[in-house]
Amino acid sequence: MDIVTFLIQLLNAVQYGLLLFLVAGGLTLIFGIMGVINLAHGSFYMIGAYLAWSLSEQLGSLWLAIVAGVALSVALGLLLEWLFFRHLYRRDHLYQVLLTYGLILIFEELRSILWGDDVHGVRVPEVLSGSIPLTDTLSYPVYRLWISAVCVGLAALLYFVIQRTRLGMMIRAGASNREMVQALGIDIGLLHRVVFALGVALAALAGMLAAPVSSVFPGMGNQVLIVCFVVVVIGGIGSIKGALLAALLIGLVDTFGKVVELEIAGFGVLPELAGMSVYLMMAAVLLWRPEGIFGRRLA
Repeated sequence: MDIVTFLIQLLNAVQYGLLLFLVAGGLTLIFGIMGVINLAHGSFYMIGAYLAWSLSEQLGSLWLAIVAGVALSVALGLLLEWLFFRHLYRRDHLYQVLLTYGLILIFEELRSILWGDDVHGVRVPEVLSGSIPLTDTLSYPVYRLWISAVCVGLAALLYFVIQRTRLGMMIRAGASNREMVQALGIDIGLLHRVVFALGVALAALAGMLAAPVSSVFPGMGNQVLIVCFVVVVIGGIGSIKGALLAALLIGLVDTFGKVVELEIAGFGVLPELAGMSVYLMMAAVLLWRPEGIFGRRLA
């Protein structure tokens, strides 16, 4: 691998990892703070991507599609939280798994009815089209760099809100001791609705940003869901900075694993190297720290 190929793959890995963080960040909020195993989280990523395609076709602008799509996703998340998820907070995880798996099936059926089973492409906005020269021999798509910049900004904003604001303090307190927070007069139900809506918005936005790069296709939500759970496990349940680090590590391992996989394809060995290496990394981290890199130590 020459240096130009290495740098391009490195940028691809960082962009993929940051995008993965948006989805996994929402999942770790819902799973780590609210204690809800939401198997339908990947469906919000898929819904975001399909909204980006459908609304940009209708409105003629990806920018308007993103604004409208995030608003619609938040409204859908709040409706589902009120209808279903608020009844799960004190129930066994088995109920959560069953309900959210049922939601996956419903979302997939609705997706097929509303948008069909074809693969769709989303056009990159004119201002973000083309490539930018980084060195004499290296150019990189502007849109991919823009995705990375947006994700970095959102990661910093999310960390600031959770760690440095009153809202973040209440969210962290609610995760540690729900009864104490309620005794202090804080509406824990409203707090959970805010966290759930934020998690859904992040997943849907990630789907919208990814749509012009990866296309829009059936089953894309289920693909990202499995990797997101790996991110949460590696980073530590409920840890935003852990989710960010784990997502970047997975981006690097997956991207360079695919490069090596292609180079050795002719020898017929390790045909699933990229996918396998992600899970091997998870196993290694769990052997080292069973609670995840930034997870709370088990008593």
